Amino acid sequence: MKKITFSFLFVLTFICSSISIGQTRYIDPVFPSIDTTNNIVYAVNQSVLLGEALPVATGATVPIGLDTTTTPPTPILFRMPALELDIFQPSGDTVSERPLIIYLHTGTFAPIIRNGAATGNRSIDYATQVFCNQYAARGYVVANTDYRLGWNPALPTEPERAASLMKAAYRGIQDVKAAIRFMRMDYENGNTYGIDTSRIIIVGQGTGGWIATCLNSVDKLAEIQLPKFLDPVTALPLIDTAVMGDWDGYGGNPAYNTPSNVGYSSEHDMVLNMGGAIGDLSWLEAGDKPIAAVHGNLDAVARFTTGNLSVSGVNIVSDISGSHDVVAKANMLGNNDAIPNLFDPYTLAAKAASNSIVGTLDFSGDTIGPSADNLFPFVTGNPGEGSPWDYFDSTMCIQLAMLQGLPASVGTDAYMSSLATNPDVSIAKANAYIDSTLGFFCPRIVNTLMLPGNTMGIQSEKISVNVFPNPTSDFVSFNSSTNIKSISIFDNNGKLMERISPNRFTFTMDLRSYAKGIYYAEISNDNQIKTEKIILK
Repeated sequence: MKKITFSFLFVLTFICSSISIGQTRYIDPVFPSIDTTNNIVYAVNQSVLLGEALPVATGATVPIGLDTTTTPPTPILFRMPALELDIFQPSGDTVSERPLIIYLHTGTFAPIIRNGAATGNRSIDYATQVFCNQYAARGYVVANTDYRLGWNPALPTEPERAASLMKAAYRGIQDVKAAIRFMRMDYENGNTYGIDTSRIIIVGQGTGGWIATCLNSVDKLAEIQLPKFLDPVTALPLIDTAVMGDWDGYGGNPAYNTPSNVGYSSEHDMVLNMGGAIGDLSWLEAGDKPIAAVHGNLDAVARFTTGNLSVSGVNIVSDISGSHDVVAKANMLGNNDAIPNLFDPYTLAAKAASNSIVGTLDFSGDTIGPSADNLFPFVTGNPGEGSPWDYFDSTMCIQLAMLQGLPASVGTDAYMSSLATNPDVSIAKANAYIDSTLGFFCPRIVNTLMLPGNTMGIQSEKISVNVFPNPTSDFVSFNSSTNIKSISIFDNNGKLMERISPNRFTFTMDLRSYAKGIYYAEISNDNQIKTEKIILK
């Protein structure tokens, strides 16, 4: 069934306003309309959303009580969420095989609102819907993918809480690999969705970033049997592969694990992490896939460096590593060598943001070390903020609570909890950070996976451009040795301010409507690009 989801109506203007002539596929939004195919069941497995003692198959309906207001009493039925994905793809595309993005939403492994937050649903979350549509508008096929929920943050000891959370992440890893195999199986049986199985990118948002980052590295039994993942009394592994199956989703006790789409590869090619973390930095080893990230430097849940993960003030697991330490180690190991040294405005903004926080403290109170390439710190100034790309409102939260049979006050509490770390939430703010994330990630996808346009953002000395006067207070002129095809102006945060197509060797721009500050001009001809800094005083 094809349709445009209701959340897309909020972002249609955002997408259409971004379209312009002469842009580059996989970098810029070149497709004005998107086709969606929703609620595709990609696997069946055992969920513990109702408790670990009561695993239930995904998609199954089970009685959970009796309604005594009827005569005779009637069963109260609960349908376990199915393992589903939605496909987003550019409408009218003539390319038969496109890179596949597996997109993973946030939510702390619990249903939206019940998780104490205003986000956590693939079909409802504003940012998730915008990102999926925006990637598709750039020419990618996107599988907006659900994974199993269920864990217990109220367990009495930290090792028990850590095990419960890590089991949830482990099930998420199994589910995402089942989704990859599902897409590969479809490819070999007609390729319904027109994907390129040699270019599969995992994009994780929040909790989804946790899954993506862990999936990229967990491949040894010893990694899930570190001391912090052992029962403090028995010293037995809290993640038992004999029960849960292995990290690919094979084996285990059939009551807790059902392998799906057996016989196809679970491999991926790149990971993009938005505010996620890894269970232990030792998991990350040479040979793991390239990884880039955006992350709030004051994130209160997944720390920017290495610290304790906490939910609602409760310590869940110690010494988890956020994007700064993960990406720095990936760079050091050579895992990111496929990502070239980029000089696009978003990368320059990321470098400036990184340099601005060196020596400051993250939310744990740990000192932030040297800047890391392929990481864009989002420095919002809001203590605890980890998801500046989110948009939500109180009315939506109350409605979602009531739809689940919860009091309106529960929705209000979820709204206030999310508002506490995102006090200036707005659609404009969300869109700005979404734009910066896309602008930072897409050139890395293109260059790492050698897509068309893979020189985008790589500085070329073959273009000779004079920019004058600089600094300036009003007008700036560009004098090039070649015909200027386009000029894109970005602010210091990487936000696109203006894009024009001069098609001449010399061009003058009026900057009087711009606020004073630092900007970056990306000047390109047919096959080369150069970036110049402009100071507006």
